[in-house]
Amino acid sequence: MTATPVPTPIGEALKAAFRTHPAGVAIITASTPEGPVGLTASSVASVAVDPAAIVFSVTRATGSAGAILGADTFVVHLIDDEHSDLAQSFAVSGSERFTPEQGWATLPTGEPHLPEARVALRCRPIQTVAVGSSTVVIAEVIEVLPGVSGRPLVYIDRRFHALPHDNNH
Repeated sequence: MTATPVPTPIGEALKAAFRTHPAGVAIITASTPEGPVGLTASSVASVAVDPAAIVFSVTRATGSAGAILGADTFVVHLIDDEHSDLAQSFAVSGSERFTPEQGWATLPTGEPHLPEARVALRCRPIQTVAVGSSTVVIAEVIEVLPGVSGRPLVYIDRRFHALPHDNNH
């Protein structure tokens, strides 16, 4: 059993600092024997292009996060503003997920896929590192699935915000 983190002045200051630092929003999904799982993450970043790799963190190794950590592959959906309600659903335990109205499909490899996402990255974990009550995941991107580009979504000050659409892409 992992001990509950005890707030420290530096930890609280770090949270406050990142609260005003915008981050992209992703929904990470996987297939498990119990059914599809997913969560919202604002910690996804590119690590390398050879091999193609990304990194993200999850705050606890239980529930959806634990299921994703245990999956052989998962899909990281980089989403736009039109999916902000979906991002909110996947950020809250017990919310409705993977309903037909939300637009989910299943890849031939079995993972839940949101075809309307700007892009989806099918990945396999390379390494995980425990850091306090969080787990950092380094994953190899094994497939890039382009989708539909919209207004980029960012997370700042505990809320989702849309950025203007770039007409050059």
